[in-house]
Amino acid sequence: MAAHAFFLNLLIILLTARAFAELAVRMKTPAVIGELLAGVVLGPSLLGWITPGEVIKLLAEIGIILLLFEVGLDTDVRRLMHTGTKSFVVAVLGFGLPLVLGFSLGYWMLDLPLLVSLFIGGTLTATSIGITVRVLTDLKRQHALESQVVLGAAVIDDVLGVILLATLYEFSVSGGVSLANIGKVLTFVGAFFVLAPVAAKLMSVVIQRFDATSDIPGLIPTTLVSMVLFFAWAAHAIGAPELLGGFAAGLALSRRFFLPFGIALHNDERFAQRVEEQMKPIIHLFTPIFFVVVGLSLHLRDIDWGSPFIWGFSATMFLVAIGGKLIGAFVIREPWPIRVAIGVAMIPRGEVGLVFAELGRASGIFNNEIYAGMIIVIALTTLVPPFVLKWIYGRYGQRFEAISP
Repeated sequence: MAAHAFFLNLLIILLTARAFAELAVRMKTPAVIGELLAGVVLGPSLLGWITPGEVIKLLAEIGIILLLFEVGLDTDVRRLMHTGTKSFVVAVLGFGLPLVLGFSLGYWMLDLPLLVSLFIGGTLTATSIGITVRVLTDLKRQHALESQVVLGAAVIDDVLGVILLATLYEFSVSGGVSLANIGKVLTFVGAFFVLAPVAAKLMSVVIQRFDATSDIPGLIPTTLVSMVLFFAWAAHAIGAPELLGGFAAGLALSRRFFLPFGIALHNDERFAQRVEEQMKPIIHLFTPIFFVVVGLSLHLRDIDWGSPFIWGFSATMFLVAIGGKLIGAFVIREPWPIRVAIGVAMIPRGEVGLVFAELGRASGIFNNEIYAGMIIVIALTTLVPPFVLKWIYGRYGQRFEAISP
């Protein structure tokens, strides 16, 4: 893409995202809905003005990483650890049930090939925590119990997702599973689990010391964004497969690196406040790009809306996608409003589901009808839950306030 065309596309994305977000808020819906719809309107689903190129996708990745960095800064680690068992149950059941049900329906009821059925189940396991976090933040529930459970579940969910995606990728390429390549991904993720707290502490001390002596403004955002770029590069350098490098880097950065980094910063509340103040303008600039790109990735115009198979297939898989996540939340011991909120918050598939679906399409595993059906499921599970969460908190707001510690 020529430089002038990229500038124009970025200008349109930023202004349209802002306009739709403002309109959504005025209509008393979460701002993220407006940003997602901006992508649907600008992309191939409606106007077809913008196709997200690699540079815009990279800006979107930076946006989601910075959004979750902000979440890490604002997370109470003691409450997060307190919800560990509940998060584990929500994540494992919410991952396993859609995988098993989606595979079973595809393989035994629809008589689809083994690999196609596995990819269907894999696509249904995904959870786009970025969308959920943004909605809960817009609703001022980011510190609530349900938010901590969802955030903890997202850590486990993403680890399982990386493993499954690596396995399916190997299976689609070679017809078998390479333990060596999957081992590289697991080593990469495991290394971050071990090294993140240590690296976070060291980097926070170094940044804090240089910030105290520097006479030039902008040191904090420069060093933090540089860390994002460094660990994105490390994803490839450490030997993870190129297809999975960005996904694994996003996992390591957003879930396991920035969270302990935020905890380390909380040792000095004044410095933590400076970090938050200086990073917020950058976060608010990049984050809308991510949600617009999710909307741009939905090719709704390519769907044959008159196909009975697509409607039956997508409706069945949509029920599986919802039911699998809700059941995982319903089994934990919490008041019902909390369980329902957690279940709904885990439903959005967003960009994570698109990674699975696009891999299936690009590998020739999904035909046009299967791919279209999965896109419908991803679109519905991405766009509907924010409205449901808004309704739940509006309808049962007083009960949530009574439950909150």
